[in-house]
Amino acid sequence: MHQGRCECGAVAFEVKNLRAEITMCHCSQCRRLSGHHWAATRAILDEVVFTNQVGLTWFASSDWAKRGFCNRCGSSLFYRMNDEDGIGIAAGAFDNPTGFVAGKHIFTADKGDFYTIADDAPHIEKY
Repeated sequence: MHQGRCECGAVAFEVKNLRAEITMCHCSQCRRLSGHHWAATRAILDEVVFTNQVGLTWFASSDWAKRGFCNRCGSSLFYRMNDEDGIGIAAGAFDNPTGFVAGKHIFTADKGDFYTIADDAPHIEKY
């Protein structure tokens, strides 16, 4: 069981089955919403148990997806495509140890000019 939360605890959750590979998205939208690149694991939404969701708010970031964040502390926590059963969950929201590994980088053609991608995970220019 993996446990995670926002910074203030107004959103807390547990997930039994998580993907160990982390996807790092470097698109401009993810960079703006997260402050850097978005690093996330993935789970089936029905397998996410919210132990606290008093601060959870969803923002329609496009016509095809929404993002979940804490409306109290501002933590960016979730990414969900409309009408899909999966949910992306911020890797940094989980308590250690996670067992996560770098899986892939996506939208690397759009990455910020202030950093380099230093690991050996696959780099995909567009996704």
